Amino acid sequence: MSWDLYLNVAVGGILTGLVYGLMALGLSVIFGVVRVVNFAHGEMMAVAMYAAVIIFGQFHVDPLLMMLPVAAGLFLLGYLLQAGLINRFIHRPEHAQFILLVAVAIIVTNGLLMAFGPNAQTVLVPYGYDSFQFGRLLIDKVRAYAAIAAMATAAALFLFFRYAPIGKAIRACADNQLGARVVGLNVDRLYALTFGIGSACVGAAGCILVLLIDVSPTIGPSFTLLGFIIVIVGGLGSMAGALLGGVLIGLSEAMAGLLLVPSAKSMFSFALLILVLLFRPQGLLGRRA
Repeated sequence: MSWDLYLNVAVGGILTGLVYGLMALGLSVIFGVVRVVNFAHGEMMAVAMYAAVIIFGQFHVDPLLMMLPVAAGLFLLGYLLQAGLINRFIHRPEHAQFILLVAVAIIVTNGLLMAFGPNAQTVLVPYGYDSFQFGRLLIDKVRAYAAIAAMATAAALFLFFRYAPIGKAIRACADNQLGARVVGLNVDRLYALTFGIGSACVGAAGCILVLLIDVSPTIGPSFTLLGFIIVIVGGLGSMAGALLGGVLIGLSEAMAGLLLVPSAKSMFSFALLILVLLFRPQGLLGRRA
């Protein structure tokens, strides 16, 4: 095979990986602050994907233009879920949190199944089969626009946590919960805001990802698992690590589909996970506890 083919596939994998990274970024933010593993993360992304499909079908609005309103809706859903339910389980054993969020995931999956049926649905935008050409390199417009949207969203999130007063308060809460309470911060409210922000990330990622893959009610668990792999590879609680992990997983999946068969892509992802756990258990950009 020509080296041009390898290059084109690798670039496509990296662009897709940036979207994966944005999806996992929400999971990393939630765990880094609230210390709760959101086992309904992929299911929340499925909700965002179906919202994009419905709006596109009814009003023909590009899912990329729906990122902000859908992310706002997922923010509200995440905020209410954390404030009304998960905060009651913050200080309970981890297995109780696990059972709670798995139950939420099952409810969401079956709700989507009843609402939309078992068949996969897709969005076909006018530029879906167009490409940019740079010499012998061909880049799908869909993947290019998706990667740009994902990077812009991630950059906005980085700036929010670094410069916004609420972002700084959330970081303080993540570093020292007791200290945050001592200085008068409302930790429960900050936890709810954080869960909402993580949910907004996955909402934006869902709007982008619906351009790349079909959505079905049962898509959630596979993307929850993928999100776990990405944040473990990149480092739990590391925002930059989530993006790096997403890029590596996207690249490995693309090369697996080229060198072997598309069904082998999960094998490469888990192989990368095992290597990271063996040689750098805290993740590539994670810190030792």
